[in-house]
Amino acid sequence: MDVIAPGAGAPPVPGVDLEDSPRLLWFFKVTCPLCQMAAPTTERFEAAYPGTVAGVGQDPAPRLESFARDYGVTFPTVTDDPPYPVSDAYGIRTVPTLVLVDAGTVADVAESWDRDAINRVSERVAALTGHPRRMISVEGDGLPSFRPG
Repeated sequence: MDVIAPGAGAPPVPGVDLEDSPRLLWFFKVTCPLCQMAAPTTERFEAAYPGTVAGVGQDPAPRLESFARDYGVTFPTVTDDPPYPVSDAYGIRTVPTLVLVDAGTVADVAESWDRDAINRVSERVAALTGHPRRMISVEGDGLPSFRPG
């Protein structure tokens, strides 16, 4: 199965309003080291574009709450319990995966940790919100340019 493609209708996410646009869905698992590394940068999206990020965690709510405290996550998260129906609907193959939804349609996807893709998504969110574009990760910030999930 492939990850959902831009242009596809965004499947519903319980507890998340996908018509409130744009919306960044961050799929993650609390035990994933790459998700732990990416959490602060995902929080940068929320700081740059307030109210846009919603986490979709593949863990029970208490573990998501603990993760949020440990990694400084302030954006809302919802749980996607096994057998992971929301993740499956989006074709999530790896975590973390960031999906940009605009007016109920998938606008962009960034899988794993990919600095160029993440900054591309940031540019698209800036254009959609009218906020100034913010670089989410830059060379020299201590993060790799790419790391597979």
